[in-house]
Amino acid sequence: MSEVTITIIDREGQKHTIQAPTDMSMNLMEMIRAYELAPEGTIGICGGMAMCASCQVYIVSKDIPLPEKSDEEEAMLSEAFFVEDNSRLGCQIPITPEIDGLEIQIAPEN
Repeated sequence: MSEVTITIIDREGQKHTIQAPTDMSMNLMEMIRAYELAPEGTIGICGGMAMCASCQVYIVSKDIPLPEKSDEEEAMLSEAFFVEDNSRLGCQIPITPEIDGLEIQIAPEN
C-alpha cells in the first residue's frame, strides 16, 4: 500500500497530519470524513457528487499539482459561501502520489 502525507487544518484551526492511501480511489472529502476532522453531517452531504460544496477546502500549498477544476466544480463554487481564490471541493481531488505534502484548510460551515 502506498500512502501520502496530507496536512488538514480543521474548522477550529487545529492542524492534523494524516496518512492517506493512494490505492483505494479515495478523495480529500472522504479522508476528512474517515479521520472525523469535521462533525458528521457537515461535510460531503451530497456524497461526493460536486453538488453541495459542504466539502469546500482552501488549498494552502502552492507547489502541489492538482487536477483542473471541472465545469461542475466551477459551477458549485460559484454558488457556495466563503469562496476564496484557492477554494476547491475536496470530493474532486483524488488521493494520488502527486499530492504528497498537500496542506489544506476546511472552509467554514456557515
